[in-house]
Amino acid sequence: MGFLDRLTGTRHPDTGVAPRSAAEVRAALLAVNGPGVPYRVRNALPQERADLVAEWRVPERRLTLTTRMRLVPARHEVRAVDEQWEARPREDSRTYVRGQVTAVSREWKFERGADGRLRLNEVFRFDPSEMKEPLRGAVLRAGWTWRGVLFGL
Repeated sequence: MGFLDRLTGTRHPDTGVAPRSAAEVRAALLAVNGPGVPYRVRNALPQERADLVAEWRVPERRLTLTTRMRLVPARHEVRAVDEQWEARPREDSRTYVRGQVTAVSREWKFERGADGRLRLNEVFRFDPSEMKEPLRGAVLRAGWTWRGVLFGL
């Protein structure tokens, strides 16, 4: 694995795993959806210029993470790019990130424990890997490469 692969989060399947068809990879990615996950995987809209989109919205934080995926059957790879939007009303600012989003967002709060001492408690956590790892795993189990890209698809 080269430096650029490490930077973009590219992963290759284990040796000996036979690549499945594009339809099977698409079905495996859509199967990541479920009642216990906070995100959804869906077919992309034409203006999204992708085959599939995984989308995680956190309305109370005004935060959205999307992973756009394009299936490339000729190379047995899924090309993926992340986009994150966040609006911070207290700071009156908006942020947009494109590429490979790996930063974990956390919010902490001081609270008094049962013994009366101040404790630092985590009140919010947003980890993009909770969405990306199941997607990446589905692709790798299908014998395809997960190729993270920084620009375009």
